[in-house]
Amino acid sequence: MIQIEIDNGSGFCFGVTTAIKKAEEELAQGQTLYCLGDIVHNGMECDRLREMGLITINHDDMRNLHDVKVLLRAHGEPPETYELARRNNIEIIDATCPVVLQLQKRIKKQYETSPDLPKGEGAQIVIFGKKGHAEVLGLVGQTQSTAIVIENFDEVTTLDFTRDIYLYSQTTKSLDEFHRIIDYIQSHISPEATFKSFDTICRSVANRMPNISQFATKHDLILFVCGRKSSNGKVLFNECLRVNPNSHLVEDPQEIQPEWLEGIQTVGICGATSTPRWLMEQCRDAILQMPE
Repeated sequence: MIQIEIDNGSGFCFGVTTAIKKAEEELAQGQTLYCLGDIVHNGMECDRLREMGLITINHDDMRNLHDVKVLLRAHGEPPETYELARRNNIEIIDATCPVVLQLQKRIKKQYETSPDLPKGEGAQIVIFGKKGHAEVLGLVGQTQSTAIVIENFDEVTTLDFTRDIYLYSQTTKSLDEFHRIIDYIQSHISPEATFKSFDTICRSVANRMPNISQFATKHDLILFVCGRKSSNGKVLFNECLRVNPNSHLVEDPQEIQPEWLEGIQTVGICGATSTPRWLMEQCRDAILQMPE
């Protein structure tokens, strides 16, 4: 009999839990509710909320809406979104994660206090994050799109080390890679330039790395359950893969291959901050129902 353990540390983070709760409360009142972008990077959870009545829209859709309610998900939005809502008399249900909101304020304050110099002369506000990611777009928006986004350590060489650098991070990026970037900048920055870094990585995500690493070593097979759009999901899955090569990423129970279970005694099921507990339980049940 295969032994299956679901990681108690996996599942929705605080920000995602709050956003979903707010959506459920509005929908329970029979309200028409729009959500700007997928409320969470998990297709199964989005389908569940869609069945409850949640309507997912994009920014173009929002420009054509008036006198409605729109929920902003945990990732946050740039100032232009709030301005659009004001013009179109849209009521905002703001579910921006408090950690992201605080980061937005810090970046905005830094931008507003930086001297207004011609392009190529002033300080560089740098964000370590995924280009085009919803959270990063919200952060860049605090600087009137002047912030520089670097996705990985290799891109740090593109910075101008003769100018001041203020470094921030998307809340779900790798802490180790962030520190590598800091070390590189510190060793290359001009003596005349200022460099300051701000550790803005969410600990509810960062702390999952050592925990999930330990969990993955305990089992013969690891099933990492998450949507393939999930940014922190990719980071956490790669950590599982590093410590346990017999790790597989699945979006739903249908993707589990019976041959993976051959000769396996223990299975560990874990997931991203965007993975609902019920989906991990469905994966467990699917394995238990497979013929031995």
